[in-house]
Amino acid sequence: MNRNILITGGAGFIGSHVVRLFVNKYPGYNIINLDKLTYAGNLANLKDIEDRPNYKFIKADICDYDRMREIISSNQIDGIIHLAAESHVDRSIKDPFTFARTNVMGTLSLLQAAKEYWESLQEKYKGKLFYHISTDEVYGALALTHPEGVVAPFTTKASSEDDMAYGTEFFLETTKYNPHSPYSASKASSDHFVRAYHDTYGMPTIVTNCSNNYGPFQFPEKLIPLFINNIRQGKPLPVYGKGENVRDWLFVEDHARAIDLIFHKGKVAETYNIGGFNEWKNIDLIKVIIKTVDRLLGNPEGYSDHLITFVTDRLGHDMRYAIDSRKLQAELGWEPSLQFEEGIEKTVRWYLDNQDWMDDITSGDYLTYYREMYSL
Repeated sequence: MNRNILITGGAGFIGSHVVRLFVNKYPGYNIINLDKLTYAGNLANLKDIEDRPNYKFIKADICDYDRMREIISSNQIDGIIHLAAESHVDRSIKDPFTFARTNVMGTLSLLQAAKEYWESLQEKYKGKLFYHISTDEVYGALALTHPEGVVAPFTTKASSEDDMAYGTEFFLETTKYNPHSPYSASKASSDHFVRAYHDTYGMPTIVTNCSNNYGPFQFPEKLIPLFINNIRQGKPLPVYGKGENVRDWLFVEDHARAIDLIFHKGKVAETYNIGGFNEWKNIDLIKVIIKTVDRLLGNPEGYSDHLITFVTDRLGHDMRYAIDSRKLQAELGWEPSLQFEEGIEKTVRWYLDNQDWMDDITSGDYLTYYREMYSL
């Protein structure tokens, strides 16, 4: 089946994995990667597929409504997977206007452009889909009710003593929205616009909310790649507060598989939560990263422990996120493919084996090369 799929934010961390998966798995699809190439967009993430005949890159801003209309119409887009977003909480605290513009108005621009084109067709919305990727942060925060951990009843290996959670409450698809940061507020607003376009105009839409992603090609302002790089260079590891905040971690390739599955088999107007069944306190996660990096670098155990530096806590720092993915498991059969220990080992090895990629990011050289290539 020939399809024309627009993937926004496809040069970013999660987006590049989704683009690669679709280009490789569906040679009959035309995959259009649309990205503004802000600081977090890096076309080097897709160097292995940039010459494929079913792949095309377009540099554009999703807030440019006229440009979105032209791109969607001229490429006869029948499916949109919308990942483009500002996503770093610290940046949203310093500059909330950029987050509102990109995450809210950019999403609205895409929705309206898709609506206009699809409603102009004889078949209208038949065979069309607007798939919006969101975050678990829209739900707010969960209480850290069991500091010692309790066995989570819905984990993939619920009988295992290793499957520990930090509370008895989890985010469901029906959990009330309660965003606490400018970032999560902007994503919550965009979620509401997507659902409103279904309810008002009948546009086929799906929304998914995912937990923290980790894996190759993540921009090194995020915790895991930042700390891997800092350990390699002997730099401090800044830990907010006491490091007791808890996050559920999802390997990015598992997220990409879930997006593929939901795009093709998910029910229109539904919401699906995508989580990794892997809750970790930040400080415990950091110790695992230190131990893994030191071992792979040949350092003695405990060699980099002194790099941990506790800093003033983030404003409005949510204590705990935890996704309940049972709906996705029950309806579509998805579950994570990797246990966290395997995923973090694979991730650390990738960053250590791709130090040139990391050095290009931290130096800013990655921006120059592709701007020259595409005359940007």
